[in-house]
Amino acid sequence: MGGRSACGRYQGVEQHPRGAQAPRPGESVNAPNSLKAATVGVAALITAFIVILLLLVVTHPSPAALVASIASREIQFAIYLSIVTSIASTAISILIAVPSAYALARYDFLGKHAVNTIVDMPLALPPLVAGVGLLLFFGTTPIGKALAEAGLVFIFTPLGIIVAQVFVNFPFMLRIMRSTFEGISPRYEYVAKTLGCTDLQALWRVTLPMATSGLIAGGVITWAKGIGEFGAALMIAGATRMKTETLPISLFLNMSCGELEMAISAATILIVISVVSLYVFERYGGSARL
Repeated sequence: MGGRSACGRYQGVEQHPRGAQAPRPGESVNAPNSLKAATVGVAALITAFIVILLLLVVTHPSPAALVASIASREIQFAIYLSIVTSIASTAISILIAVPSAYALARYDFLGKHAVNTIVDMPLALPPLVAGVGLLLFFGTTPIGKALAEAGLVFIFTPLGIIVAQVFVNFPFMLRIMRSTFEGISPRYEYVAKTLGCTDLQALWRVTLPMATSGLIAGGVITWAKGIGEFGAALMIAGATRMKTETLPISLFLNMSCGELEMAISAATILIVISVVSLYVFERYGGSARL
């Protein structure tokens, strides 16, 4: 019989009032008024600060100036290039992340923990460092030179933007899908295989349909992060107006030149995209989390 600990537990066993159940993850917990007021107050202050910052950006120019800037040829090009590159990079990220996440969620293999750590490395790397690595790879290595000779030039081109977006953002898709697959019992696949499905058919017909919410959430958040990618894209693709000018690059260039209205127009579009993508992520994400 162990002694009672400071938090009202016996050694190794948590005690609850008779008839009470431990709160499940995500449920509210009854807390002392002082603790509740302090923690809710911190969350409210952070929320208010973020809202104030966003409102300062969106409301700084007059509506007429904002509309005129968004309608300009430069911003229109930045919107177009951002959408095209982010859609392409999201599709590539899905193709890479889904099989990788499935392997990491379902199988044990030599070096699994090392692979888990390394594929998450782009999340910890500063984007500028990632961009320098990509620049060296595609600009100095035999592989990069061979690709350039074959017509696939990544340095200072929109292709470089796509590569930067994929490298920096595919771990978001990977983590979400890995969490989604881990939440789906493999028994469904076993049952499908007893009914005549191959491993690939069980994955395609059973597991992937059950992972739809994670796929949507991961795709949306990866797409939004791709549109907002700046550091790595700047290193490998440069900042050339009307050539490699995505919305973040347009914001940077126009702020550097003192074109505040144009810069805020790009920032406003990015804010709207962020808000919408976060709503979709929370709406369809379910149990999938970063």
